[in-house]
Amino acid sequence: MERMTNSSLRNLVKFFETVGRLKTTPRSGWVEIGIRQPESVADHTFRTSILCMIYSDLEGLDQLKLLRMALIHDIPEAIIGDLTPSTKTTRNKEREDTAMNQILSLLPKKQKEKYLAAWNEYQEGKTKEAKAVRQLEKLEMALQAKEYEEIESTTENLNRFIKSADEAIIWPELRRLLSCVLEEREQ
Repeated sequence: MERMTNSSLRNLVKFFETVGRLKTTPRSGWVEIGIRQPESVADHTFRTSILCMIYSDLEGLDQLKLLRMALIHDIPEAIIGDLTPSTKTTRNKEREDTAMNQILSLLPKKQKEKYLAAWNEYQEGKTKEAKAVRQLEKLEMALQAKEYEEIESTTENLNRFIKSADEAIIWPELRRLLSCVLEEREQ
């Protein structure tokens, strides 16, 4: 960092401030169903990252790659807001890509390229690491839904989140983990 210009350092601060907006960006799906004080995108990202850290250790996957993808997978939402699956249109995908490029352009070129590559890998969902993050992100959502059920004492509106996780999580070891979440949910 000592070789960075003051302008580059200011851009780095702008990057940190921009991604910091995720701390106050509520998750839209929870807002739509009327959850009081829903988690933020940053809350979701935090637990997804913890899941990725533990899972990569247990399964011998590239931990840095999983963590990098988990930490950046929702960064565009700092500009465009949280997108639910029903709002992920081609136009919104373009807005998401534009926002990601805008945010990453605040970083030095080498870091921008590294994080853009991780973003693209996550978006394509073809590598084992990207598939893991995508499934773990859904597991996090299922955990959150279960926690909201406990607080709100209702399952009525939360079943769609559980169903979405159930459909997305396909690896046997992660299905077992989801089963434990669902077992606990039914007790």
